[in-house]
Amino acid sequence: MSQSYKEIVENGLWKQNPGLVQLLGLCPTLAVTTSVVNGFSLGLLTALVMAASNGAVSPIRRWVPTEIRIPVFILVIAALVTVGDLAMHAYLHALHIVLGIFIPLIVTNCIVLARVEAFAAKNDTAPSAFDGLMMGLGLALVLAVLGGIREMVGKGTLFSGIELALGPAAKQFVVTVVPDYHGFLLAVLPPGAFLGLALLIASKNWLEQRRQAKAGQPDVPAAPAMAHGH
Repeated sequence: MSQSYKEIVENGLWKQNPGLVQLLGLCPTLAVTTSVVNGFSLGLLTALVMAASNGAVSPIRRWVPTEIRIPVFILVIAALVTVGDLAMHAYLHALHIVLGIFIPLIVTNCIVLARVEAFAAKNDTAPSAFDGLMMGLGLALVLAVLGGIREMVGKGTLFSGIELALGPAAKQFVVTVVPDYHGFLLAVLPPGAFLGLALLIASKNWLEQRRQAKAGQPDVPAAPAMAHGH
């Protein structure tokens, strides 16, 4: 049931986007998207973990007994998250402090286990790793866009905190969108995350309906991607 790489890219970034369609990984989506840098950093780390966990599970899937499949998959994911956590602690310490508990919580992120179970457990290693990467990048883009919306509305800036990832010299890349802006607190609080995510989901659905209308397809609402999950 191996998919083409083009299909994997389309599914990960658009058709089955974890943040907008499957609505998985809502904990980091709502919690860390107070800025572009925070959202994209955690999303990128999640993408790397997903690619590595899919690539690690696929070669061993035939030798894992069905009864212990889920615990073994979680163990693999936890080991890879620990490597990422320690690497970020060593090389991006300031960013590690800001993201805090949400780095180890990648282990419990539904989308990571969902892709291991739904794709890596049934496909070859290379497509599995690529699927994990694309699904993770799809989530990272949603986190970055949502973080950008909340940061602009809440603080009037873009890329604030980029020096945490790229060093003090990167402070020059911070963009002040609205000078002398006093901020809009709701945008950086959890309710702002819900409103921003709702806006993104509505925008995606609208674009999809327009695309289908142009193609002359009947407007059939898509079934939830995880409706057949365990």
